[in-house]
Amino acid sequence: MQLISVVDLFCGVGGMTHGLVKEGFRVVAGIDADPTCKYAYEANNPGARFIERDLEEMSADDILSLYPKESLQILVGCAPCQPFSRYSQRYAKQSNKDEKWRLVRAFGRLVGKIKPTIVSMENVPELERHPVFAGFVAILRKGGYHIWYDVVDCADYGVPQTRKRLVLLASQLGPIQIISKTHRKPRTVVAVIGSLPSIGAGQQSKNDPLHRASGVSGLNLRRLRHTPEGGTWRNWPKELVLKCHKKETGHSYGSIYGRMWWEKPAPTITTEFHAIGSGRFGHPEQDRALSLREGAMLQTFPKGYEFVKYGDDWSIGTVARHIGNAVPVRLARVIARSIEKHLREQPAQKRTDK
Repeated sequence: MQLISVVDLFCGVGGMTHGLVKEGFRVVAGIDADPTCKYAYEANNPGARFIERDLEEMSADDILSLYPKESLQILVGCAPCQPFSRYSQRYAKQSNKDEKWRLVRAFGRLVGKIKPTIVSMENVPELERHPVFAGFVAILRKGGYHIWYDVVDCADYGVPQTRKRLVLLASQLGPIQIISKTHRKPRTVVAVIGSLPSIGAGQQSKNDPLHRASGVSGLNLRRLRHTPEGGTWRNWPKELVLKCHKKETGHSYGSIYGRMWWEKPAPTITTEFHAIGSGRFGHPEQDRALSLREGAMLQTFPKGYEFVKYGDDWSIGTVARHIGNAVPVRLARVIARSIEKHLREQPAQKRTDK
């Protein structure tokens, strides 16, 4: 059987890689410009090498050299999606408009030159509406790829969040698409994190340093105590409501300082999930925001996933950024199963032509 090898671009702490590895794929390397991701990536994904490089500075030959000879080449990647957030689009200066697309363009450039057998890209839904995505698809069409893409509701595949993502799959072997939905009912917050021990704001579990929550000011603690499960600032006494919320424009931010529901999926886990003022990230009943471990588990990382080396100094903000930026492991496993199904269905001669 032909050797199959994967390179993961913009790999971060390894959400995509871990999902692929769990489904039996050999990931030979992950590439990311952030050196603080190295420990988590390599500690949890034995055999996958972390390469600290800027993709814009890498050549096709640099990446081709990572694949073993005669292997079927799979290239996956999720270019950092902050440039496509609604907030940044609203406030970005026009002069920086082209800057938003550079990492997706770098991905497309490499795909066009490497011509891997299979390509997968995961990103925010907003990307689909931008010319840079049309350019990426055009590169694939020019290369003779069969292409599938759609905005996927991650809850349909076992990710316990109201998270929607643009997923693209492309193959030179034949038609490819994501597998059928795996979950009729969404997984809930209580099913995923309900068994973790109770901790207070600013505290961490004795048994798990990642089950650690940010501190909360006295004023915000009062606000939390007036917020029921699923509630928001609208449940507070008038004297606790922020001035910005009293304005007409503030009414659109209904989830800020909100608590999650136990029996519903979590909101989309962002890089700021550790802060109660960044969205509906309040614990359903404890007076604090989500802990790092809770955020990671809602991102479907295994409970024992190591994000920091024991004894090293680290900040909540850095680890939260790593977790929020990651591809949910469960979604990565679904992408892996989709690729595996596609490969299984291809005639043997097609797989050895490359």
